[in-house]
Amino acid sequence: MAVRKSEAVWQGTLKEGKGTMKLGSGAYEGAYSFASRFEEGTGTNPEELIGAAHAGCYSMAFSGDLTKAGFNPEMIHTVATVSLGKIDGKSRITGIHLTTEVKVKEISEEAFQQMAEETKHGCPVSVALSNVPMTLDAKLIQD
Repeated sequence: MAVRKSEAVWQGTLKEGKGTMKLGSGAYEGAYSFASRFEEGTGTNPEELIGAAHAGCYSMAFSGDLTKAGFNPEMIHTVATVSLGKIDGKSRITGIHLTTEVKVKEISEEAFQQMAEETKHGCPVSVALSNVPMTLDAKLIQD
């Protein structure tokens, strides 16, 4: 089975410090800070990277599920919105909302929605994040 790794370096105190996060593949390296995580500062943050991972995983898993069911997906565009808030005074990921638009022909709206929801529960990143409340809006495009 594949093993992936990423790394982060943090220098300084929580509020005044700064850091970098880097994917093991080398495809991405970026700065992060207190401001980029808890405010609207420049840079990335762990939640944004989790969102990218979740959107990518969901899109691939939905493609696989549709293909296994005999459909030929042409395009799947997914956005994952990760909310960071406080629970019992501690910062926590409080929810993830997936919005997906899928271009696929010859599937009913009912079957599409059922498969979209099943994929939400079954993709590996969703399973890993299963203690976080997740919602989904799925739009079928058939033009």
